[in-house]
Parts: sequence; structure tokens; C-alpha cells
Amino acid sequence: MSASIYPPAPPPAPVDSRKESLIEYPSRFPIKVMGAKADGFVHAVTTIARQFDPEFDAATVELRDSSKGNYLGITITVKATSREQLDNLYRALTSHPMVKVVL
Repeated sequence: MSASIYPPAPPPAPVDSRKESLIEYPSRFPIKVMGAKADGFVHAVTTIARQFDPEFDAATVELRDSSKGNYLGITITVKATSREQLDNLYRALTSHPMVKVVL
């Protein structure tokens, strides 16, 4: 086995997650949630939002019915404080059985 003529590569620089994100924290962050139009759907989504943003104001929620009225789009706006908070919020929303899509 021959030795390499190139010096070893330097170790990667530490990653600052604050510089990796395009979002400035804290900021207001809208999230669209879609699901079947059913009793309890809006309450479920707002309850999850409040778990990750104690200041969440349910009065800011926007609702939009699908063209045939079978589905409901909910836009919530949360105070995003970190990438980790948003990731955990998305995971909680997408794992709820009433939620079909989160954007």
C-alpha cells in the first residue's frame, strides 16, 4: 500500500444551524394543514399549535373549504423560535390521524 501524496483533508467546520436556515428566528411562520372536513379538526390543529407556541392566537386561523366541501384547509401562524421547534411541530401535525397534508 502506498502513501498518499496529498495531505489529509481538514475536518469539516462546525455547522451553525442559525446560518443554515433561511428563516430568521423568532418570526411569524404560516403553516397550511389539510384534512377531511370533520368535527374536531380545527380544534385538534390549534391544540397542537398551542403546544409548540404558547402565545398562539386561534383568532388568526384562516379556513378554506375545498371545491367540493369534503376537505378543509387551515392556515395557522406560529411564532417560530428555532428549526427544532418547527420540525417537532410538523412531526406532531403530520402524525395526527385527522391531518392529510402539512405545507
